[in-house]
Amino acid sequence: MGMAEPRFKDHPFSVDIDRLARSSDHRVLALWVAECAERVLPLFEKEYPEDERPRLAIVKLKEWVSTGEFHMAEVRRTSLNAHAAARLAPEGSAARFAARSCGQAMATTHVPTHSIAAAWYAAKAIWAEGGDASDIRKEREWQLVRLTNISASP
Repeated sequence: MGMAEPRFKDHPFSVDIDRLARSSDHRVLALWVAECAERVLPLFEKEYPEDERPRLAIVKLKEWVSTGEFHMAEVRRTSLNAHAAARLAPEGSAARFAARSCGQAMATTHVPTHSIAAAWYAAKAIWAEGGDASDIRKEREWQLVRLTNISASP
């Protein structure tokens, strides 16, 4: 019998992140999750430098934050395109999780709780890149502190 694949084990900070995200302003969540996804986007781009779909999701998310303009067809298309890019990458790879983080980040414009999944995918990207429990803890701690700081900004 072969050895099982290692499984992602999230840090307990995820409980605090989830709680804070559920009580945060929609635009705050969008700003925060754009940063979360951008931190891991290079993991996708180094493998697929010609594929701009995940980056475009972050660009469009930031446009929504600054303008407030919301077009469901564009949100849906941009998010789904980032997820389509993710499917190019191998199952369980850092590149796949990074692109998923971008797709979920864009979906945050429609449903704020997608931000929780985007941050989770970012942590999974770091893990899939060879990160250990300490790296996951550092990323989740950064996410929690960053969300706390953005939430506290006027």
